[in-house]
Amino acid sequence: MVDWHLVKEMKPPQTRAEWEAEFSKYQKFPEFKIMNRDMTLTEFKFIFYMEWGHRMWGRLVGLAYILPTIYFWRKGYFNRSMKGRVLGLCGFVFFQGLLGWYMVKSGLEEKPESHDVPRVSQYRLASHLGSALLLYCASLWTGLTLMLPPNTLNETRRLVQLRRFAKGTGGLVFLTALSGAFVAGLDAGLVYNSFPKMGERWIPDDLLAFSPALKNVFENPTTVQFDHRILGIGSLAAITGLYLFSRRMHLPKRARIAIGCLTAMAYTQVALGISTLLLYVPTPLAATHQSGSVALLTFAIWVLAELRKVAK
Repeated sequence: MVDWHLVKEMKPPQTRAEWEAEFSKYQKFPEFKIMNRDMTLTEFKFIFYMEWGHRMWGRLVGLAYILPTIYFWRKGYFNRSMKGRVLGLCGFVFFQGLLGWYMVKSGLEEKPESHDVPRVSQYRLASHLGSALLLYCASLWTGLTLMLPPNTLNETRRLVQLRRFAKGTGGLVFLTALSGAFVAGLDAGLVYNSFPKMGERWIPDDLLAFSPALKNVFENPTTVQFDHRILGIGSLAAITGLYLFSRRMHLPKRARIAIGCLTAMAYTQVALGISTLLLYVPTPLAATHQSGSVALLTFAIWVLAELRKVAK
């Protein structure tokens, strides 16, 4: 879909003439000219509906935020603090839609200086994913803190350390998930399909091939994959440490279950990541790995909700 309309595009093409008109628009852009010159109308319908479904799902998510907000607001269920939260969440949903189109546009731009496969900007992809994860985390945190009764916790020095440890671990999990957008945006998962080494080396020769050096972190597929590996292993180590630290403390049952689920999911996610890499990134497995990052983030937020400090 090479156009963006909030309401008009909700109805896909109906007649053959409408489909051909939409297909002719697509044929003007680099993806068709470079990659899909032999694409048929039937094949175009498949990728069109993939994008259309994603956009309609996004609109449905928006309504799932906006309609209940209007209803509960009018019923007077929100206090002043909650009004600020729901307004922020609804505004973030709208921003996420605009950011999604800004990302898509980058894949439609002519780039005469580049002979690479047309793709969306990895920077915009990471921004779109990052904002989606922030929206999800904020929504989940709001829901959990409203629905879960707070645990009675003794404010000991070890609890303060555990809480800080959990916050740092959650941030690391978020950063690891965000780095996955750069892996996807650059097809970095196809560069070195071996583990634990990258090819025959622990540190590949082309890790700092670009100049200036900072450019490698965001634009060199080798460096992007290397960083994602390090972040993934670091997240696993941090979560394992969090689990071992928590075992030496007396915590409420829900908190112990949350930390246990986080730990189990961390090992599952690493296994999925390694399998995806070794099998040359099959789409179903890659999608499962991406979903796993959201599941891992979910458990991290749950842990933080269980350990939260309640104002007296």
